[in-house]
Amino acid sequence: MKQWLKGESKPIGTLSLNPAVDMTYEIPHLQKEQKAHAVSTRFDPGGNGINVGRALKRLNTSAQNYCVIAGEIGLLLKRLLGQQLDHVDCEEVDGETRINGTLIELSPWEQYEVDGIGPEIPPEHMNRLLNRFIEHSAKGFGVLTGSLQRTLPTTLYADLAVKIQEAGGQAVVDSHHEALRQAINSEPFLIKPNHYELETLLGLKLDSVEKIATEARKLQQRNINYVCVSLDKDGALLAGPDNCYYAGTPDVTVRSSVGAGDSMVAALVAAFAHGLSTVDALRMGIACASGTVSQPGTELFNLSDAVEHFANIDVQSLDI
Repeated sequence: MKQWLKGESKPIGTLSLNPAVDMTYEIPHLQKEQKAHAVSTRFDPGGNGINVGRALKRLNTSAQNYCVIAGEIGLLLKRLLGQQLDHVDCEEVDGETRINGTLIELSPWEQYEVDGIGPEIPPEHMNRLLNRFIEHSAKGFGVLTGSLQRTLPTTLYADLAVKIQEAGGQAVVDSHHEALRQAINSEPFLIKPNHYELETLLGLKLDSVEKIATEARKLQQRNINYVCVSLDKDGALLAGPDNCYYAGTPDVTVRSSVGAGDSMVAALVAAFAHGLSTVDALRMGIACASGTVSQPGTELFNLSDAVEHFANIDVQSLDI
């Protein structure tokens, strides 16, 4: 995989309107009304768009990362970003950047997640950031992912996808609920719902790979180039213009699922930005996601692990 990502790729922009500092505790056991003592603690830059940017860097693929920061937590986030990303473009606003918490119980293994609330973004700051993001993404790919502040419209990603594509770029959307529903109508280049999000979107119970693939194909035929559906431990499928493909996951020990979906999005975008095939894009997506779940907290995959997983992933043509 590493050798296939040599050379220049199409430009990529990631957008993080509600980034976070991710705080992760690993604890032996969680008991009601009892203090739990952590055996490890991590602080990482977080938010879906930030994670996509971090993963792209590990794939030797350059991206320009656009985000909003606020307050003292925002300054901490900015320092953390400087350690992990090469190109960061921030708009500073009033308020406080959110903190997201993850508790990982070791025995029995369970994962609990709490998302904080981010700052409001004044229109002048929003417009400046979005204009820069669209201008960069117009030359390649614009990645729209992550939660939106409650004051922002659910149509925002759909509107941005239209603007990116009208400017000559390709929009990638990884969202859920109404934001995803609206974005589908903007005919983006790629969407990546997970199994649950697809069922919720369609109001259907999809209890087999074939049923999931059939519905993914129907979405893809609505002028969306690619529909990728992640299936947790069961792998993922990718419906593209030529066929629908499925692959399972390699055998890995799960330590944390945070960032796995973002790693898959980054791998898919990197693959397409470098001109790889649909089959290899799916293999790369699953390889990077599998590498991420074996890492602690919100740490992402190691490239060497992803390359090893890539070699062991068998892709099936579903002919759907």
